[in-house]
Amino acid sequence: MNPTLKPSSSFSLYVHLPWCKAKCPYCDFNSHAADSIPAERYLDALIADLDRELPRIWGRRVQTIFIGGGTPSLFPPEIIDRLISAIRARLRPHSRMEITLEANPGAIEASSFRAFREVGITRLSLGIQSFNDDSLQRLGRIHDAAAAHRAVELAIAAEFESYNLDLIFALPGQDLAAAQADLRAALNYAPPHLSLYQLTLEEGTHFASHPPANLPGNDQAADMENALRQQLQEAGLPRYEISAHALPGQRCQHNRNYWLYGDYLGIGA
Repeated sequence: MNPTLKPSSSFSLYVHLPWCKAKCPYCDFNSHAADSIPAERYLDALIADLDRELPRIWGRRVQTIFIGGGTPSLFPPEIIDRLISAIRARLRPHSRMEITLEANPGAIEASSFRAFREVGITRLSLGIQSFNDDSLQRLGRIHDAAAAHRAVELAIAAEFESYNLDLIFALPGQDLAAAQADLRAALNYAPPHLSLYQLTLEEGTHFASHPPANLPGNDQAADMENALRQQLQEAGLPRYEISAHALPGQRCQHNRNYWLYGDYLGIGA
């Protein structure tokens, strides 16, 4: 028997788009490298997935949508437009619905961010991870520091209502000074939201079976975290959940719903 969401005023919707240009060696998410994406067929499958769930959520108001992956920004803006339109046609949208799209530097074009904003994306989450070329190479990222900076500049120029920068610390060969320099590079943009994660070697990943050399030890990583979170606090970005920091009024409502045990529905592979 399928569970039914308890009656309440609202819920959140997560949409998974699982493709990337390359699989990062530390990533344990359901993501798959592909040269081409069956965007049209996957959109049809997503809508069919949502249609199957409608009896369980009929009449509920959707307050947030989070389009994650994978690298959702690989999908054309017109596909994202049709996805959002299909959701709006089937669900009761909140009047101030937050719609987040994940994106990665190296998988964007200047026109794409503006187009994503125009089709209804209100919040962008950028997987920067580092502004240091050596760190990015060790992480197996497909972008370099210049592409990371360009991605942030494009996000700002697109005038999303909010945006988030993801950073990882305790990287191979990284010391405290390098980690603080990475964070300063992010803070120079005065981001409204920043998510700070420690690199972990998750089971089933390439890094788990082939650990990178020169990883900071536990004590060194803890010292890094304390210093970086203090740096964020002093920059006016207090911590509001385990990894996230935000300016007043800029907390991610979708993730906050998770942490507060709110109702949510997930669709996609």
